[in-house]
Amino acid sequence: MFVYLIATLDTKGREAALLRELLLAAGAHAGMQVRVIDVGCVSPPAFAPDVPREEVFAAAGASLDEVVARRDRGEAVTTAVQGAAALVRRLHAGGQVAGVIAIGGSAGTTIGTAAMRALPLGVPKLMVSTLASGQVRHYVGEKDILMLNSIVDLAGVNRVTRSVLSTAARAMAGLATLAATNAAVSESSDKPLVAATMFGVTTPCVERAREVLERAGYEVLVFHATGSGGQAMESLVADGLLAGVLDITTTELADELVGGVLSAGPERLTAAARYGVPQVVTVGALDMVNFHARASVPEKFAARSFYQHNASVTLMRTTPAENRELGRELGRKVSASRGPAAIVLPARGVSAIDREGAPFDDPAARLELFAGVRETAGSIEVIELDRHINDTEFAEAAAGKLLELMTAFSKEQTR
Repeated sequence: MFVYLIATLDTKGREAALLRELLLAAGAHAGMQVRVIDVGCVSPPAFAPDVPREEVFAAAGASLDEVVARRDRGEAVTTAVQGAAALVRRLHAGGQVAGVIAIGGSAGTTIGTAAMRALPLGVPKLMVSTLASGQVRHYVGEKDILMLNSIVDLAGVNRVTRSVLSTAARAMAGLATLAATNAAVSESSDKPLVAATMFGVTTPCVERAREVLERAGYEVLVFHATGSGGQAMESLVADGLLAGVLDITTTELADELVGGVLSAGPERLTAAARYGVPQVVTVGALDMVNFHARASVPEKFAARSFYQHNASVTLMRTTPAENRELGRELGRKVSASRGPAAIVLPARGVSAIDREGAPFDDPAARLELFAGVRETAGSIEVIELDRHINDTEFAEAAAGKLLELMTAFSKEQTR
C-alpha cells in the first residue's frame, strides 16, 4: 500500500521529511509505505526522493534542465502541474496509489491539487496548505479533496507545523487504511447509479423522479446545481460510474452565459453526450441567474427583475433573448449525444417561481427558451408537456423516459 507525498523538496524539504516519518509511524500497523515525489526545480532537494523531479517534468514532455535554464517560475510551476497530474494518473492506473498527500504554499498547492484532481472519486486526497482557509474551489474543483489549514507558513519545523503535520499523517493513514474496505462496500451494491440535478426551486420534481427511479432498482445521486455540483456530476459521468443522467436543473448554463456566481463552466452538459450515457434533460431554473447579496449584483443589471431568495442569495430573471440563447445551447449540447437522449419541456414553468402569478412568470421567455431548444436539437426527441416542472406528472414522465432509454440502451449493449 503506497501513499504518495508530493512536495517541493528544495523549499519544503524539512517539512516533507517530517511528514514522511509521521506517515510511516501512523500507518505502520497496516503496512503503509510512503513514496515521495519531488516537484521542486530551484535548489537541490533536501533529501533523495523516490520519484525525482526529472521524472515529473519528463511526464509533462519537458526537460528539467531546459525549464530551469529559462528561469521562469510560472512556466516551471505550470510544467510541474502537468507532470505531477500525468504521473499520478499513470501510477493509479497501475494500481499503485492508496492515497496522495501534499504540502505547500501557492505553488505547492497548485501542483499537489492538480495531481489529486487527476484521480477518481474515493482515492484519499489530502492537501496541507497555507491557503486552505480561503476560497479553495479552484483547487478542489469537482473532486473529493480534503484541505487542511497549515495555520502558519510551512517554513521550518516548529510546534505548530509539527502538530498540523501529525494530524495530516494520522488522517491520511486512516483514509488509506479504510479506503479498501469502503471500496469493497461500494462494489457490493448491484444497483446501477443515476445522477439527478436539483435546486431548491426544482426539489419537488427531483424528489418524485428519484422515487420512481429507486422503485425501478436504481440508486440516485442528487447533485446541487451550484457550479461545483454540476462539475462533480460531469466528472462522475467521465469516470464511467453512471448508468444514466436525469438533468432536471440546468440553471448553471444561465450563470455561465450571463455572468452569475454559480457557473459550472463551458463544459457543463457535455459529458453524458460525449461518453454515450443515456440522458433526459430539461430546463429547470433557467429562468434565473444567481448572485450573492443584492449589493453584489453588477450595476449593469440594475434595471432587471430580481427575487431575493434570502439575505445571501439574489436571483435575477433571465430575459427572452437570453432564454433563446440558452435553449440553443442546451439543444446543441444534447444533440451531440453519442447515446440515447431526450429533452422534456414544462410548458407551465421551469421553476417554483416561474409559474402563473409567481415572481418570475414570463410566458414569452419560456416560448423563446423552447424555440431555441428546437432550433438546435436536431434528431433528439423533444417532448413538451402541458405541466409545470414541479408537477408530479412531469417528474414521472421525465423519470419514465430515462428508464425507457436506459432499458433500451442496456439491451443494445448486451446484443
